[in-house]
Amino acid sequence: MKHDAGVRVVDHPLVAHKLSLLRHRDTRHGEFRRLAHEITLLCAYEATADLSTEAVSVPTPLATAECRRLSGPEPAVVGILRAGLVMVDAVLELVPDAAVGHLGMYRDPGTHQPVDYYDKLPDRIAERAVLVVDPMLATGGSAVRALTRLAEAGATDVRLLCIVGCPEGVAAVQQAHPEVPIHLAALDSHLDENRYIVPGLGDAGDRIFGTQ
Repeated sequence: MKHDAGVRVVDHPLVAHKLSLLRHRDTRHGEFRRLAHEITLLCAYEATADLSTEAVSVPTPLATAECRRLSGPEPAVVGILRAGLVMVDAVLELVPDAAVGHLGMYRDPGTHQPVDYYDKLPDRIAERAVLVVDPMLATGGSAVRALTRLAEAGATDVRLLCIVGCPEGVAAVQQAHPEVPIHLAALDSHLDENRYIVPGLGDAGDRIFGTQ
């Protein structure tokens, strides 16, 4: 994993391979969805490496083993709708008992700013480690809005996981929430005049769900 001032880019051959397929303009939405799920699995493994654990004694068929388990209430995964849904499902494969929250917002086509339409967070959010997931970190508007909402709810142990990001989105998040580590599968070049990531992979939501 490559680290740079709070931004952690997963450097793994399987992630690189799957990203090459995910980016391709001819990848159909079913395959795109599967690849996004698999990339999230690999990146979430890295993004959760610092979760708190506690010592436990476990009876095996032969003896007692000294082990470690996640401590405190289960972590929470919060998906930014709608594209974040595919990433929530992937994280739940790793942490099946995680609490799940959803924050619904869409990008206004004129202002490119996020517009809220849904908000449902797990209870005891201030006591949980929280993983916020959204495939794209473009302008950073949605991520900043989501992180601000979590901070208002009392969450203090938060990390952001996206598949593709760009410097503009990273800068926006770091300016608003410098305490939140950012985990990416790829850090791309820039935003174009329509505020899409270049080279990117297009509109992640449309490609995941087969819509336009």
